[in-house]
Amino acid sequence: MSLSVHMPAPICLIENRGKKFIVCEEALQVLSKIHQPVVVVAIVGCYRTGKSYLMNKLAGKSSGFLLGSTVQSMTKGIWMWCVPYPDRPGQTLVLLDTEGLGDVEKGDPQNDTWIFALAVLLSSTLVYNSLGAIDQQAMDQLHYVTELTEHIKTKSSRGNNNGGLENSAEFVRFFPTFIWALRDFTLQLEMDGHSITEDQYLENALRLKKGDSHDVQLFNMPRKCIRFFFPTRKCFIFDQPTNRKNLHHLESMQESELDPEFVQQATQFCRYVYWTSKEKTIPGGHTVTGCLLASLAKAYVDTIHRGEVPCMENVVLNLAKAENQAALDDATARYVELMEQKVKLPTEIVQELLGIHAECEKEALQVFMARAFKDDDRKFQVELMKTLDQKKEEYCRKNEQQSSKLCWAALKSVSGELEDNIKKGIYSQPGGHKQFVDDLKKMEQRYHQEPNKGIMAEAVLQQFVMEKENVSRAILQSDKALSEKEKEMAEAKAKAEALQREQEIQKQKRVELEQKVEDQRRSYEMNLQQLKEKIEREREDLLAEQQKMMDSKLMEQEALLKDGFQKEANRMNGEIQQLKQQSENVSSPPWYSNILNGLADAVTAALPGFISRGVDALICRLTRSL
Repeated sequence: MSLSVHMPAPICLIENRGKKFIVCEEALQVLSKIHQPVVVVAIVGCYRTGKSYLMNKLAGKSSGFLLGSTVQSMTKGIWMWCVPYPDRPGQTLVLLDTEGLGDVEKGDPQNDTWIFALAVLLSSTLVYNSLGAIDQQAMDQLHYVTELTEHIKTKSSRGNNNGGLENSAEFVRFFPTFIWALRDFTLQLEMDGHSITEDQYLENALRLKKGDSHDVQLFNMPRKCIRFFFPTRKCFIFDQPTNRKNLHHLESMQESELDPEFVQQATQFCRYVYWTSKEKTIPGGHTVTGCLLASLAKAYVDTIHRGEVPCMENVVLNLAKAENQAALDDATARYVELMEQKVKLPTEIVQELLGIHAECEKEALQVFMARAFKDDDRKFQVELMKTLDQKKEEYCRKNEQQSSKLCWAALKSVSGELEDNIKKGIYSQPGGHKQFVDDLKKMEQRYHQEPNKGIMAEAVLQQFVMEKENVSRAILQSDKALSEKEKEMAEAKAKAEALQREQEIQKQKRVELEQKVEDQRRSYEMNLQQLKEKIEREREDLLAEQQKMMDSKLMEQEALLKDGFQKEANRMNGEIQQLKQQSENVSSPPWYSNILNGLADAVTAALPGFISRGVDALICRLTRSL
């Protein structure tokens, strides 16, 4: 279960030590306790542009992130504040305030590009904060966006290095939505004598120029990057919050002391962020939790330390291994926790234990499925099946052991008189064998009346009676009241009864074995069913992701055609067709059956004794229902 978020103030997530970034352990510990989905809002921009004020407003506070009141940049690295998400009890809002870009005191300007890239990689909503209008100077300051493809890769293959804008759709899979916040904005929102919205102002500022000259290419590049990388974008304008001489008191000022227009603009900004921000996801649509965000941050920073470019494909694959192992551990722990709560050993029949096992296994599998992702070879799911089957067998052994212990205790209690008579020689006299048999029957009746002996009741009794066979035979042979023929008949009867008892025990064992085989079949079908349901969810996420990229390309293509950029628009046709083909492949039945068959193959290889009868028919049935 997720712990409630109680962070009275922000803490440093990624510390900037000159030319080196360090992930702070305290922040990782905080994130590791958040097992619910996170919405990550990061803000970037030049220093002394009021970024921290907006982040404090999103946190619902007037202070927290440091507000610089001098020309010196206050925030170094990336600071984090985790707060409960307004009106979303199942999510946590993670706010990331980054150090100001363009600080002249920095020793290495390359750090700014990495800060920008890390904000993009970690966030689901990215706020770019700047002063004044969107002019060429503002675009020049946003040169970091043109360098993203040099600092982020989507694929590990060199032959598919997704460099440049040609494969921008791959970046759209995991890039955040984009908000441009224009501070101290003084212009009138008008164009050609008509009022326009903030969004129209932004889109007009992002229009491209025609031509192939170097100057035109420089003009178009940041605009293309914003348009292609961030198809979902929004613009907000803000008046100056107060007069210049009071700005350094902003943190201590009440809202009533601020410009009313600014207060309203800040409120609208926060509402929009709250309403529209989505959970952070990674390629494939898997939702990021706090603990997974911690792993992402550490993976990115470690990669930068090695002098390498973060590659989403590699990061996701490496995270999947760790996350799937954690999912396996969580599921196993949940199974044991539930079994310890529900099982009262011994059970009277093995089916009772198997029924409880089935309930606990189902919930454990749900825990695994909720956290695991990209378990493409089904290695971890099969390992869970194997582990829970072994745990089940351990409980079966404990069940038998506990039952045997109670049965022997019951026998000791009810057989005391019989044992005393044997020691005293009561049965070593004429008619003694009949008395011994009668006393043994009475003892068995008293034994059967003893409650809560468990599944080993008959097996333990059989063993006890077998141990008394030699005693019975000796008493029979010494009984002078019986003829030889009577002795032969009595011995034959005893053997027949022993054989019948043994047959009953063997029958019970066969029934128990059949029940365990049936339980394995049930387990296998349940795993296939839950895998099918997970496939359906992942398919929907994947198709939505594909549609998102396709929509962005179609929208951009339409805009390019409208502005007369035929060549650029034609270039997008190939990407659009490729996206359509990928969507068709994901929707085709072979895609589903291959995944389901993958589980069957993995089970056969890893658990050769595991029952999987009727697998082909079951997979066909599940595939048809997809």
